[in-house]
Amino acid sequence: MTTKIYLPESELPTHWYNVAADMPNPPAPYLGPDGRPVPPEAMLAIFPETLVMQEMSSERWIEIPAPVREALTLWRPSPLYRARRLEQLLKTPAKIYYKNEAVSPAGSHKPNTAVAQAYYNREAGIRRLSTETGAGQWGSSLALAGQMFGLDVRVYMVRVSYEQKPYRRSMMQTWGAEVFASPTDMTESGRKVLAADPDSPGSLGIAISEAVEEAASRPDTNYALGSVLNHVLLHQTIIGLEARRQLELAGDYPDMIFAPCGGGSNFGGLAFPFFADKAAGREVRLVAVEPASCPTLTRGVYAYDFGDTAGLTPMMKMYTLGHDFMPPGIHAGGLRYHGDSALVSQLYHEGLIEATAVAQLETFAAGVMFAQSEGIIPAPESCHAVAAAIRAARECAQSGETKTLLFNLSGHGHFDMAAYDRYLRGELTDYDYPESAIRASLAHLPQVG
Repeated sequence: MTTKIYLPESELPTHWYNVAADMPNPPAPYLGPDGRPVPPEAMLAIFPETLVMQEMSSERWIEIPAPVREALTLWRPSPLYRARRLEQLLKTPAKIYYKNEAVSPAGSHKPNTAVAQAYYNREAGIRRLSTETGAGQWGSSLALAGQMFGLDVRVYMVRVSYEQKPYRRSMMQTWGAEVFASPTDMTESGRKVLAADPDSPGSLGIAISEAVEEAASRPDTNYALGSVLNHVLLHQTIIGLEARRQLELAGDYPDMIFAPCGGGSNFGGLAFPFFADKAAGREVRLVAVEPASCPTLTRGVYAYDFGDTAGLTPMMKMYTLGHDFMPPGIHAGGLRYHGDSALVSQLYHEGLIEATAVAQLETFAAGVMFAQSEGIIPAPESCHAVAAAIRAARECAQSGETKTLLFNLSGHGHFDMAAYDRYLRGELTDYDYPESAIRASLAHLPQVG
């Protein structure tokens, strides 16, 4: 009876999968302040040419450079687990599998793109990167990648997470990065936020503004992003590509796939390679799982909006709650983004993928159940996928259906025990974002003619 399905390093994927090649309609273009499509060269101010080309590419397969593959072998291929003890606990006929991305040095899926971005920037002659981070998984991943490829890294960390997750900050600093609580007084966009609200808890949109502003103002510095953009989701497809092969070895195939969704890299990384099968006619349900307190796909609107609070980025057509949306300080800090990947948004808008929202208490209850059955304590973000998979498994228990379920365990919760501590003491609450607040934020969407 097999619990873990491994791949040898010789089967590490040689190419990333680009979902744009199989989308029924071309991705909507990014727009500039004038409402016209942004030319690729406009993005060269903060990104290396290779990443810009990947951002705009419609090629199905893009080769992974040898130095990137070598770096990835520190933890890849990651194991696929059959969650047999969870199945027994739920008394479900469903088969539950999870891809364990917690095995990376940073403890999450984020290094998959961090090492690629660091490599391409080094090859372009860049020696310094600026970025933002929410809960710290991305910031620590880029700090690690910067150390691996000889780059200095500066991280603007959302203030509420900076205070909630001190040990992720320590990880970044251990790997040589500078870390600042955003909003700061170091950038114009940060100073504007502090002038309006000196006690601002920060948001990913604000932190992105600060990091982009710094990269655009320094010729030696580029910007690196942990989610949302096409090239980031491209790099993460190594997760789903490995999972497809591992399930093939197990003689199985998923009926439903679940992954947490904040900016989209977690979900796209696991689900996109299976979308290739769906596009070819195979039945598979792909479900993005988001927090009820930051319900971008399930309660946002599909419209052009800025990727940051200050409006420094191009406008992307995406599901959004408004670029000045201020999410509550939930512990799933990596899912507190106002928008979503343009690719994920378009696929959702066209009815090709699904989305569901889960309340905070249900996610932590699922995380505790998973920890008590499978042994791994999931990150609060990962708990969203666990909760959705448990919902589906319970439905199978009631209906008697034997479905195969797959989810992404995108990271461990070892640096999130303060959140579990609050949950176990009964101090956490559910928070459904008020419709009036969402409407107020959406009123400030940019007008695109």
